[in-house]
Amino acid sequence: MRTEGEANGPLARLAGGLVVSCQPVSGGPFDGVEGVVAFARAAVAAGAVGLRIEGAANVAAVVQACGVPVIGLVKRDLVHSAVRITPFLEDVQALADAGAAIIAFDATARSRPVPVAALIGAVKARGRVAMADCATIVDGRHAVAAGADVVGSTMAGYTGNGPVPMLPDLVLVRELAQLGRPVFAEGRYNTPELAAAAMRAGASAVVVGSAITRPEHVTGWFAAAVAQAVRAETVLAYDIGGTKTLAALVRGQEVLERRIVPTAHPVGGAGWPEGLAGLAADWAGQYRAVGIAASGLVAEGRWSALNPGVLGIPAGYALQDRMAAALGVGVTAVNDAQAAAWGEYRHGAGQGRDLVFITVSTGLGGGIVAGGRLLRGARGLAGNFGQAPLTGGLAGTLESTACGVGMAAAARAAGHDVDAQGVVAAARAGERWAEAIVQAAVDTLAAALVGLQLAVDPELMLIGGGVGLSEGFVERLRAALAGYPAVEVPEIQSAGLGADAGVIGAADLALGGG
Repeated sequence: MRTEGEANGPLARLAGGLVVSCQPVSGGPFDGVEGVVAFARAAVAAGAVGLRIEGAANVAAVVQACGVPVIGLVKRDLVHSAVRITPFLEDVQALADAGAAIIAFDATARSRPVPVAALIGAVKARGRVAMADCATIVDGRHAVAAGADVVGSTMAGYTGNGPVPMLPDLVLVRELAQLGRPVFAEGRYNTPELAAAAMRAGASAVVVGSAITRPEHVTGWFAAAVAQAVRAETVLAYDIGGTKTLAALVRGQEVLERRIVPTAHPVGGAGWPEGLAGLAADWAGQYRAVGIAASGLVAEGRWSALNPGVLGIPAGYALQDRMAAALGVGVTAVNDAQAAAWGEYRHGAGQGRDLVFITVSTGLGGGIVAGGRLLRGARGLAGNFGQAPLTGGLAGTLESTACGVGMAAAARAAGHDVDAQGVVAAARAGERWAEAIVQAAVDTLAAALVGLQLAVDPELMLIGGGVGLSEGFVERLRAALAGYPAVEVPEIQSAGLGADAGVIGAADLALGGG
């Protein structure tokens, strides 16, 4: 039967409760008697049944301010011993004089200035409770044999040469609970769930420190978690076109940073992948995956030219593997127009709708999204409308007439050395030669879109690209479509993501979309 003193003693008062270790970061803004007392009072007000306090001056102030048992300790950095917690007999004396009800000391089997048994004897000589901070069950057995009143898992994971574990040592708690002494679980109990697990493992009480009284550490945990979450959703995305290459950090529909350079030629030459990787070298570590939207045919990670006049590419170039080797990160490569179609479906003007995307730019391409999936085709050709041959006595392909390459060629044939944007601008100014070129492009494209509607029957067609998004182009296209039977006429809208559609789509595909 326990005596009245034992029944009302510190171990009985702490049994089944939470002990808060109020030990601020050394040199931090809370490191001082006033800060320690403030933490201690807040902890007791919130339900802590005891406190673990370092330093005799702090112990004395907390004992006076708070009416709960205090576990006292002194920390020292010694030259000839790794033992830090209450290593000397005079430390025991100072803590007892300060009013600590329980005195904690390092009980590990390491070189030490004072034997564990001597420390326990000194604690008991002052009428205090002796708490052995252990790293292993062997430490616990030796401490109990020497007369320790309570054992703690405090040192578990902190005496080896390797990294400190992330989780507390619940196995040690279970083992210590078999020694016939109260067990205080301590060390990395930084969530309520882990504290509860310690009690289920046989602990008499749980000591929690950093998660409550070291805001610097807690802030660091949250900051790291946020940074990791951001990195997990951030992608390095490239859009490789005939004249320029865009590198961007993309998260969702947001382009965080971007860099645009002229596309390096010859494409796929020696050092070419490393050059692209170097464009984003200072972004290393900020992204989880890499997505590439590339002009031309991309099938199973290999890249080939569909129109060498737009971009000459070595046949079957291993784009995906070469870039993965250069960057050291997994890479997903897709045709640029297919990537843009997916970007518009996920985050642009066609969100959640079956759609066909047509980019009218230097070249002409596109992508199809049906049933929530990007159609790539058996050979990667799905959506490459620009290569469709013209019929009705017209020579060439759709691309040779209805996009920038064809419009610029027609302008040169008419004696005007301008690019497609110059043709469009001249048409807006009312110049007849330009009007004729633009109208021929629009009429040819309108006929192709009617054919697409009949073949694919999407809910929506989106027009993108530098020419397609130029002022008045979509309106001209709608006017040209007005001459067809209404049931065959597609719903036409301008794409919503502009020039960023490719990198946004490629980024989403790199994270497993499509």
